[in-house]
Amino acid sequence: MSHAAVLVRPRAAPQRSPGPLPGLLLTAVIAAAAFALHRLPGIGALSPLILAILLGMALHNTLGTPAAAREGVGFALRRVLRLGIVLLGLQLTAQQVAAVGGRGIFVIVATLAATFVLTKWFGRLLGVERRLAELIAAGTAVCGASAVIATNTVTRGTDEDVAYAVACVTVFGSASMLLYPLLPGVLALTPHQFGLWAGASIHEIAQVVAAAFQNGTVSGDFATVAKLSRVMLLAPLVLVLGALTARRGEVGKRGRAPLPWFAFGFLALIGLNSLGVVPPAATAYTTPATTFLLAMALAAMGMATDLRKLRAAGLRPLALGAASWLLISTLSLALILLVD
Repeated sequence: MSHAAVLVRPRAAPQRSPGPLPGLLLTAVIAAAAFALHRLPGIGALSPLILAILLGMALHNTLGTPAAAREGVGFALRRVLRLGIVLLGLQLTAQQVAAVGGRGIFVIVATLAATFVLTKWFGRLLGVERRLAELIAAGTAVCGASAVIATNTVTRGTDEDVAYAVACVTVFGSASMLLYPLLPGVLALTPHQFGLWAGASIHEIAQVVAAAFQNGTVSGDFATVAKLSRVMLLAPLVLVLGALTARRGEVGKRGRAPLPWFAFGFLALIGLNSLGVVPPAATAYTTPATTFLLAMALAAMGMATDLRKLRAAGLRPLALGAASWLLISTLSLALILLVD
């Protein structure tokens, strides 16, 4: 009795995942390049965060994101981002908020709340998708790119939504940085008033510093403190948005609404910093490290962004960003002239 020979092929060994390390190294290289570009004349007006997302987008949309880097890119988008936001708390203290004064805090809180709510409302009128409108509102009302990526942890927009929102706050924040220094004389603003106006309305911290110090040290110092006080409101905003997400019934993959635990870490570090537990010398290391981590997260965001999808969003979100910019600039100025 004959038997047909059976050819048995050996099973291919399962491919091992490269893990997050290659992607993390790539995002770190892009973040380092962003810091280097930030030092060049003419480019320093753009923060390393903005440069990082631009470099990441350029890489992804020309050469493509390497397959081996994808796991690490996702890790940077989630874990590295949250760590960077938590560490932002070490740049703030309750004493800084007290230095702004009751009237200053009123201007900042009222401007932030009104800008966020009215931007979302105007987004509905323009037909801008809710998540994208929410990100533009947060970036304009609070602190630019950092607020956009923090808010997206509960808003859950697409990577293209995040990139578009970051682009909006970059364009109009840069416009404020260039225009504001021309206006204190025209508007008869005192150095204190101009500093509060810059801190309460310009998008990015770097843009606030660049604009306000052109009007002198008093304006620059007060603008920085006012802006940091505004950044402190990022955690309450994200917590409220998380609660609203749960109320709308939007749940995550595990069947639960997102709870932004990192916001509690952010508030906890503000508390520790306010108590003087963190040595002042440590901020010389933690501040650039925090910015670097956020730059890595934005580099990852750029590498997950398809420019074709950005173009498909059209000009309506850009119009919303412009309207939100005009709103926060004029409303904050009106409140300052009214109460200060």
